[in-house]
Amino acid sequence: MKRYSCLLLFCVFAMNLIAQKANLSGIISADGEALPFANVRLANKDKGVTTDENGKYEFENLEAGNYTIEISYVGYLPLKKKVSLEANEQLTLDLEMKANAALQEVVVTGTMKPTFVAASPIKVEVVSAQQMNTYMPTASSSIVEGIQLVNGVQEVVACGVCFTNSISINGLEGAYTAVLMDGTPIYGNLAAVYGLNGIPNMIVDRFEVIKGPSSTLYGSEAVAGVINIITKNPEEQPLLEVDIMGTTHRESFGNIAVAPIIGNSSGYIGLNYAYMNDYDDENEDGFGDIINLDRYSLFTKWKIGRKSDKLFTLAGKYYYEDRRNGVEDYLEDRAYRELRGNEEIYGESIYTNRAELFGTYEFNTSTDLKLDFSLSNHLQDSYYGSDYYEAKQQIAFANLLWNLPKEKHDVLFGLTNRLQSYDDNTVATEMQLANGMTENNPNNQYIPGIFVQDEFSASPQWTILGGARLDHYQSHGLIFSPRLNLKYKPSDWTTLRTNFGTGFRVVNLFTEDHAFITGQRSVEIQEALKPEQSYNSSLNLNHVFASGTGSGTIDLEGYYTYFTNKIIPDYETPGKIIYANSKGFAQTMGIGTTVNYNFKFPLGLQAGFNLQRVTETEDDENGQRSTRDVEFAPKWTGVLLANYRWKKAKTTFAYTARFTGPMALPEVFDIDENGELMSVARPTISRPFSLHNLQATMEVNDNWSWYAGIQNIWDYRQDISPLIGYNDPNANLGFSEYFDTSYAYSPNNGREFYLGFKWRLSRS
Repeated sequence: MKRYSCLLLFCVFAMNLIAQKANLSGIISADGEALPFANVRLANKDKGVTTDENGKYEFENLEAGNYTIEISYVGYLPLKKKVSLEANEQLTLDLEMKANAALQEVVVTGTMKPTFVAASPIKVEVVSAQQMNTYMPTASSSIVEGIQLVNGVQEVVACGVCFTNSISINGLEGAYTAVLMDGTPIYGNLAAVYGLNGIPNMIVDRFEVIKGPSSTLYGSEAVAGVINIITKNPEEQPLLEVDIMGTTHRESFGNIAVAPIIGNSSGYIGLNYAYMNDYDDENEDGFGDIINLDRYSLFTKWKIGRKSDKLFTLAGKYYYEDRRNGVEDYLEDRAYRELRGNEEIYGESIYTNRAELFGTYEFNTSTDLKLDFSLSNHLQDSYYGSDYYEAKQQIAFANLLWNLPKEKHDVLFGLTNRLQSYDDNTVATEMQLANGMTENNPNNQYIPGIFVQDEFSASPQWTILGGARLDHYQSHGLIFSPRLNLKYKPSDWTTLRTNFGTGFRVVNLFTEDHAFITGQRSVEIQEALKPEQSYNSSLNLNHVFASGTGSGTIDLEGYYTYFTNKIIPDYETPGKIIYANSKGFAQTMGIGTTVNYNFKFPLGLQAGFNLQRVTETEDDENGQRSTRDVEFAPKWTGVLLANYRWKKAKTTFAYTARFTGPMALPEVFDIDENGELMSVARPTISRPFSLHNLQATMEVNDNWSWYAGIQNIWDYRQDISPLIGYNDPNANLGFSEYFDTSYAYSPNNGREFYLGFKWRLSRS
């Protein structure tokens, strides 16, 4: 009897525990209509459901306590709601989502003020930190890798030894893209060649991309487009975060960051490092296939509390890189430290030191008045073979913005001041004296500018944005750049945008193109180089759709840019690079499409394709018009992204593929066994190629996660050495008069496996 009594008491106790469980249910809707297949998740509990065809969701057998519900649905703003459940409670919670934004992100780059993507009259594409973490290793990747998730944007390799790179938008090389940090331009000129690799994903909250000239707001360099890197908000970061990774190429990468709160101010301090010291020569040209380097980047950002609650942020970054490559004897046991500048053992060694300070200060005024500012100091100490190149660049920038909204108009006034100093040991900063001697003449410039734009909401469907900018350059006088943008929104799900504008670029040749010193080519500048001018038009259609059990977006765009005074380096004369303003014109034109689709089950897809033509037209020696393709501009590119969430295993699988079509290449000639140039040139059109990557990320718990992956799955390598004249029997390796590094058009390192882990300590 006693045994049965105990069993009865146990059953009553168990039933009582079950009865203590709570249930949560409700309907997700928007504009009075239920939303089927919306994602509903309990944050940090790894519990998620999808609403049925009537918009209903339900969570059963929940413990009593506090929960945060997160709801997401394509075309709607994400919604969070905190709830508290009592034991045995049956709570019904209906939630309404806002459905007037076609995309979820808030952007600032298109108009210099916060707005939703759907509301912006400028087409802005956004890549978030979460997307970058899903598709690529966070410890090693930089903004250069992350930007390639955007259709029509790709990395361009500029040198087959030091592997310098830049970011190309719609076929235009990196010097035509303005790169901003929190809205402030600090990465032009000398930093555009080496500085971009020093922006780790660790500090990035998101980056925003605008394709097409934006000189009206951002001045010179914003001809192809703008990339604005938005750094992390210190208030939203974990107290401590560590990210360490290693690869099969014996590389090591790492991030460590802390986010302290001191009084009413919050801060973020992060250190990123990269170590690459492996010599591989699979193509047997005698030079390393991948770059070797030591890199350290220290970043801090503080959001300073004020009684007025006005914004005041102050950030700083220090970046050091020791980059090198060359023959094996140059790299072995770090011999390059003693061999820099050696005339018999070829190598390229670049030391870079860069410091930046930037921030935003909102004035305590009744109208919106703020100051964006930045200071940067860039030092480069480098040897290319036996040639020494030393350069210094300092930039001080201030942008005073006054936003004046009034009824249907939103007017923005801007006053820009830029001080820029550049000095190096080349002819770029030499002055010829009357006695035939030369003396050093640093390039110091003060560039004032003023701009105004008006965003006019003519009706709920029509928005008109007009603007104009006026800059003054000491060497070129006043430069005027207007623009006009129209947005038509016939429905909540469809947006049509068109853009007309001009762009300009003042060329700083020796700071932007280091091809003049790597290899054995000499430079010839045929005239005083004038600013390049561009005229642009574009058309963009974006539509949000639901199909089957999922939903997505489709984006179509067409663009055309016409250049005058275009400067295109001419490599056709052996041993020379000839620079001059084009007497004719240049054009870039293309069409692109991007499709995103999210299934009811946890699978997301994105596919993009960009078809383009970039040409230069000039009169030939017979006075006949001749058109040729501009080198290193692919005829087409594509990107494919896929991610799948295996909920039970708390693992996300992500696949990335980038496709590059044929591109024009320099006309170069290999050397025969006697050291003579061959009569037949290398191919002047590249073969199409693709790069495929796979990554898996597993969440062990709220603090720990692991990630592993394969980059370049199919082990693609450029099918011919990027170097010319490396096999000259009459000269030491790298010192032939025909030695040239300009035939690099794709990555040269093969398949790589990596493994990493992350650990984070939350504030509570």
